Amino acid sequence: MTDRQHLLVRGATFAAVDDGGDIGTVRGGGLPGGLFVRDARHLSRWQLTVDGAVPETLAPVAGGDTARCVLVPRGGRQEPPACTLFREQAVADSAFVESLRVTSNRPEPTGVRIAVTADADFADQFELRSDHRTYSKPGAVRTRQVLGDGVEFTYRRGGWRSCTTVTADPAPDAVEETGTGARRLVWTLELEPYDTAELTLRVMARPHGDRRALRVPRSPAAVDGRLLALEDAFTRGVALPAGRPELAAACARGLADLAALQVPATGPDGEPLRVPAAGAPWCLTLLGRDALLTSLFLLPHRPEPAAHTLAALAAAQATHTAPEAAAQPGKIVHEVRHGELAHFGQVPFGRYYGSADATPLFLVLLGAYVEHTGDTAPARRLEPHARAAVGWMLDHGGLASRGYLVYRADRGGPANQNWKDSPGAICSADGTRPTGPVMAAGAQGYAYDALRRTAWVARTVWQDHTYAALLEQAAGDLRDRFQRDFWMREHAFPALALDGDGKQVDALASDAGHLLWSGLLDKEYGEAVGRRLLEPDFFSGWGVRTLAAGQPAYHPLSYHRGAVWPHDNALIALGLARYGLHDEARTVAHALIDAATATGHRLPQVLAGYGRDTHAEPVPCPHACVRESRAAAAPLALLTAVSGA
Repeated sequence: MTDRQHLLVRGATFAAVDDGGDIGTVRGGGLPGGLFVRDARHLSRWQLTVDGAVPETLAPVAGGDTARCVLVPRGGRQEPPACTLFREQAVADSAFVESLRVTSNRPEPTGVRIAVTADADFADQFELRSDHRTYSKPGAVRTRQVLGDGVEFTYRRGGWRSCTTVTADPAPDAVEETGTGARRLVWTLELEPYDTAELTLRVMARPHGDRRALRVPRSPAAVDGRLLALEDAFTRGVALPAGRPELAAACARGLADLAALQVPATGPDGEPLRVPAAGAPWCLTLLGRDALLTSLFLLPHRPEPAAHTLAALAAAQATHTAPEAAAQPGKIVHEVRHGELAHFGQVPFGRYYGSADATPLFLVLLGAYVEHTGDTAPARRLEPHARAAVGWMLDHGGLASRGYLVYRADRGGPANQNWKDSPGAICSADGTRPTGPVMAAGAQGYAYDALRRTAWVARTVWQDHTYAALLEQAAGDLRDRFQRDFWMREHAFPALALDGDGKQVDALASDAGHLLWSGLLDKEYGEAVGRRLLEPDFFSGWGVRTLAAGQPAYHPLSYHRGAVWPHDNALIALGLARYGLHDEARTVAHALIDAATATGHRLPQVLAGYGRDTHAEPVPCPHACVRESRAAAAPLALLTAVSGA
């Protein structure tokens, strides 16, 4: 398999194919090859051969929603290829479709033997991560059954059952065993001079518990039509800036990606919803924080995702204490998984609540939705959920007892429970990690905004003036405490966090920009922070680094200790605009849009922290999601930040 892989995404389904359209099993390291549906790999091998050999790639797969490549049998200059193969592939909901055209290049009849080797290992995505963990699967059984027009792969483990069906038109002449468990579909084609034959292969995945009546599209072209209609519906009505063509292009690319990243969910009454998935390949599912921030970025331009996200998260809100899932009454879910390992409790992420910031962000989005749209129905319907979320912040979250939202590292879950969730992400300038409970700065900003916005909703929608006054008082007290306890006078900058003893965790980090977005800082402090974020140790030229360079903890390729995240920068740009720092907001926006322009107008999840003065092109960061909803929505947030500035 070639080193490069290409991602095809549609809702909760994605396929990773190589330059020639093949799929192989890659365990650990980078992007896993395969067809994935709801956290399980339903196609682990998909390899084309011509006359028994892997063909040469003449034109590799390029970017796009359909994978197209051109292949030829291997040969030499003195013996030009007897035929050319034009391969097209696309994914639809729980399906993978391939069209293969084989064209003869000879003036006489030509025989060609085409074979596609297929297999399905049904691996859970958590098995494919490079974290050196292994998972036992007692009683697991895989079977293969030859069909009249293909083959069916099934997997059983106790009451868990998954299935992958491969069919072809025309039907293969034979289905052969390979000795490794895979099956080889074989066609013997007799081509007339310069004639063309076409094969269509369809793969349908049946994840555990999925009983929907699915229709697999007839061809990649049919998938293209569906995707274009979906993108058109998602982007229709969004006003893009004619005077800023590069920003408009990034917004259009982001909206198209977001259309493909919508995954199914259900509301409090079981109603079907579509919500933004966090990203592909690793997080093509509902993550509370990611869906909330994506919906907030989209809100001024497309409010529907916000309404769906609020309903879906309300339906999944915790109602009781479950330590193994980090659940407490009123807490908003961090992650929802549908795979085998979550089903059997081998990973805690079926419904996992290990996040200190999803709950306040839920309240922020609810208040922002009402303010922006004037639609009070969600606030009325979700009043019990909103009150429960406030209750969690005050009680289990720690606001009432500790004065701040507090989290503790959860065994089996993320090391940190804010957006910088990797081990060591919350650290002092020298890299030392805090001990005991952690009070992350950004989460306090979200809590402040949540209290203020919910107070406004309580006063204007629920007509509960007493409750509103209590929340306003709590917000004011939090603001006073924060500026007393977090502000580092020697740096004129807020600490990244407080540790369990209330000691400042003194790294200079981009989270300070989130405090601008939430409005937690006084004007004088906010302006000082905003200008500091644009100094060279923070600002790379492609955006603001997560950690200012020059600190011992800084590393340009570290996810949360020096890399540049578009969604982080989008929040910073919105915060700069909020504090009247419009020139600084434009500087951040221009840097990100330049980065997007250099990468086909698509912002990646994260960029390396190398400076633009020494690296004229943005450097990608390893192990990042190829498509991420917050990054896709970031250009819309930038548009909001610079509009009228």
